[in-house]
Amino acid sequence: MLKYEIVADDVRARIANGEFKPNDQLPTTEELCEQYDVSKITVKKAMDELVLHGLIARRRGSGSFVKGLDDTGLHKGTGWNMSSQMTGFKNEHEALGEKVETKVEEFSVVHPDSEIADLLGMEPDEFAYYVCRVRIANDVPQVIEYTYMPIKTIPDLREKNISGSIYDYIEQDLGLKIGSAHRTIRAVLPTGNEAELLDVPAGTPLLEVKQVGFLDDGTPFEYSTSHHAQDYEFYSISTH
Repeated sequence: MLKYEIVADDVRARIANGEFKPNDQLPTTEELCEQYDVSKITVKKAMDELVLHGLIARRRGSGSFVKGLDDTGLHKGTGWNMSSQMTGFKNEHEALGEKVETKVEEFSVVHPDSEIADLLGMEPDEFAYYVCRVRIANDVPQVIEYTYMPIKTIPDLREKNISGSIYDYIEQDLGLKIGSAHRTIRAVLPTGNEAELLDVPAGTPLLEVKQVGFLDDGTPFEYSTSHHAQDYEFYSISTH
């Protein structure tokens, strides 16, 4: 067995036995090098292995964290608690102890184009909220979100809601239950404005996640395009 595999297996075992709990921050690369008496390259390969299997996530400027795992995911070495993908940015990052901010760039009522309207089950003459937000964790811009939500499905959305957690508003205020999402993912280049808002050099690849979100009764409630800054990992196309 190669050194990086030994390190990865041991860290996996420490997660499984509860030494490293969900949302715990892992030791730094330097600390792991000292603990296992290996090089930084070996530790990086071990962490890449754990990221690949969905056990940990890297947060730009913060380090590596254990994902919310269920027993099945741990024993199989693949998969993770799919519900954690639908908690929203605010709840996800606050669970990691990070300070979360939202900068609202635009909030308006629009007629979405025909493709988006079809995905949201809307008639051509119906209206949707359009929201553009920059999400920030620990003072680091992480993602720009462009979101459409049908007014008939998510009524009375206000700026105080989009400045916090829209998902909390949907579930706690409206009493609806978010069920699942379908996502497609690709790499894109930022526009000049996006590079400035995310504080990344022009030409830095971003991870684009397009998502259609569904309530638990199958009603589509959200179409969004998110552009994530580098070092953001995403492994599931669909959640159930």
